[in-house]
Amino acid sequence: MTARWHDYLDTQVAQRSGAPALSDSLGTHWSYGDLNAACDAVKNALTVAGVQPGDRVMVLSENCAAAVSALFAISRLGACAVPVNARQTDREIQRILDHARPAAVLFTSAVSPDAAAHAARMRARAINGPFGTLHLATPHPSSPDTDRDLAVLLYTTGTTGDPKGVMLTHANMLFGGQASATVRGLTSDDVIYGVLPITHVFGLASIVTAVIFAGGFIRFEPRFSAARLYHALSQGITLLSAVPQMHAHLMQYAKEQGHTRLASNSLRVVTSGAAPLDPAWKRKAEAFYGVALQNGYGMTETTAGVCVTRNAIGDPDVSTGPAMPGCEIAIDETVPGGGDGAGEVLVRGPNVMRGYYRNPQATAAVLDGDGWMHTGDLGRIDARGHLHILGRSKELIIHGGFNVYPPEVEAALNEHPQVIQCAVVGRTHDGDEQVLAFVQAAPDDMPDIDDLRAFAARRLAGYKRPSRIVLATDLPAAPTGKILKHKLVQTFAAELADPPAH
Repeated sequence: MTARWHDYLDTQVAQRSGAPALSDSLGTHWSYGDLNAACDAVKNALTVAGVQPGDRVMVLSENCAAAVSALFAISRLGACAVPVNARQTDREIQRILDHARPAAVLFTSAVSPDAAAHAARMRARAINGPFGTLHLATPHPSSPDTDRDLAVLLYTTGTTGDPKGVMLTHANMLFGGQASATVRGLTSDDVIYGVLPITHVFGLASIVTAVIFAGGFIRFEPRFSAARLYHALSQGITLLSAVPQMHAHLMQYAKEQGHTRLASNSLRVVTSGAAPLDPAWKRKAEAFYGVALQNGYGMTETTAGVCVTRNAIGDPDVSTGPAMPGCEIAIDETVPGGGDGAGEVLVRGPNVMRGYYRNPQATAAVLDGDGWMHTGDLGRIDARGHLHILGRSKELIIHGGFNVYPPEVEAALNEHPQVIQCAVVGRTHDGDEQVLAFVQAAPDDMPDIDDLRAFAARRLAGYKRPSRIVLATDLPAAPTGKILKHKLVQTFAAELADPPAH
């Protein structure tokens, strides 16, 4: 039989059932045997609810042990998991529901107030078992797909603002987990701090799947807190994967406590992803942790990892490293902005997605006949084979480790009756990317900034909401009327220099 995503869990259960596997903020502390029992219980509940192999099952969650049991239960059932962050709005979730048409939705209501609120809205019923308490709804009848190789659908947003389901196969997930574990040297002795959302490919493939492959232990947190992370790092954590903003908050918290260095005898691997590294900031972080800070590059469509560094502490390299074993990278210099070694980053290997769910046109636009994934990112490969990312031609913004797609934010703001048009771009700030919105309105009908913020808050998850909103009567535009996004920050430099309005 073809290998399945949950095979890594089955291996640990067979070989070391009593070994510790997961803990979370609810006080859960499971062995691999406990996780196995919880998975079987969730699988039985889904079967009773009418879910069949080939169906989609949404898991609306924040990080906890029950979410992991749900994801692997879906794999065991032969269905396809659709992990979705519970912090998204009703509107955002409904669009995914309408597209994926899941036969069931599981809500991690015990750990997430947002998941509990969504469960109430969808009139879900509580189910209890070895997994604790979940809520279950059945919004659509069973409608199995014929493609039984799909393990996970992870939704991103397309250029039109419509959601796109990235189809990751069982082979994708198995390769991604093993590759991540291998490059970091993960073993059953490792204890990983799990605050990166497992509804995102980084947390799902590079943390959960990698650690279970290695037989390690994950300490889950549903939301980031610098104080909780600082405390955890003194309690045996060996690996920390985070985004620059998290590292910065942790260092600031330590400074406020009177510490310039982290006191940890166990930490051996620290990684930073989802945003470029600044050389000075990298040196500061390494001085704080006392270990090398590793960087990497990946995307949802490539099951997270493509490249990763394995540098010694103090190495000035701020590239994303060479291709991971089994992956290939190339540069297409023929694209706009290409030449002299720079161009679009292409990726090929067993980590590349099957395509976009129910969207053959979008799939054909990024996957060519030779198996190359056209990432839309601009980069170059240096003499050592290390990839340097130069920019995102897709205009993706990564804020706090979450993907923010400008068309989705623009679509939300454009619904406001006083907004003529708007443009959204990202700007690097304090190791993270800010979401900047430039809104055009009539001189005699300018909207109130606070009203716009409230308007956006009702339509967008917190991490998608603009950090700054600039009001203007005109935006820089080409003769065709197309907004020249690359001129926005320069044009409104004075407004951006002012303190933000609230």
